[in-house]
Amino acid sequence: MKFRPLFLLISSILIGLSLYSIFTWGFQLSIDFAGGTVWEIRTSLNKDEIIDILKQNNISPNSISQAYVLKFGHIDNATHQQLIADFKKLDKDFTELRFETLGPVLGKELLRKTIYAIILSSTALLIFIASRFNDWTFGLGAILANFHDTFILLGAFSWLGHFYGAELDSLFVTALLTTLSASVHDTVVTFNRIRELKRQNLKIDWLALTDQALRETIVRSLNNSMTIVFMLTALVILGGETTRWFATALLIGCVSGTYSSFGVALPLILFFKRFQKHGSLV
Repeated sequence: MKFRPLFLLISSILIGLSLYSIFTWGFQLSIDFAGGTVWEIRTSLNKDEIIDILKQNNISPNSISQAYVLKFGHIDNATHQQLIADFKKLDKDFTELRFETLGPVLGKELLRKTIYAIILSSTALLIFIASRFNDWTFGLGAILANFHDTFILLGAFSWLGHFYGAELDSLFVTALLTTLSASVHDTVVTFNRIRELKRQNLKIDWLALTDQALRETIVRSLNNSMTIVFMLTALVILGGETTRWFATALLIGCVSGTYSSFGVALPLILFFKRFQKHGSLV
């Protein structure tokens, strides 16, 4: 815990960069949130011919990848069938591999429910941890560490979206909520050890108590996290396109969550305990 100023500097830089990326570049939203259509096809037509067919149907493509994954606004079934007919006129071997469409209203509803899920889960964790340890500083420290991880993950995907086209979708929401639960797990293990040591010696100083608890639990936490990191790294490098960004989000969240369990949550507890003892922050 003597490195608390260093942890504060690292976290401040990461959060600052995340906020800069979010407010400067924003996010690349998938159809899950923004609404629209994803159409994956197999055809011998070239890109210009595909664009001509889309324009004939009054459709402006947002993007067309080299594997012919087309993204554009929401269309109805009649337009979808007309597109298939137009493609088959020019290419008899045309094949539709995937078609997904979602209206903008449903996309906004999913985004709103995602925000509600994060708020409700964080509130539930705050109440549960505070009640189980009978100490509000433990609950508040854990939740603020969670928000730290959330900002870093969102900032990372804002940056990845700007430079590499990573999108926020329903799988990203799954990764985000998984990150919050994993981060709390490591934090609670250390909290529990702090409680046990405190019962053994009521007069021990909080700084020494936190240091001792961390020394006794950090190796276990790092070993557990590294087994996950190795697996996720393999998925990022070798996994398919549909799971690569999901695995990337989990990897970033795992590393951030492991760090915040000792680099954010514990310093915050010491900060709050100092406030409780002196009634001020100085």
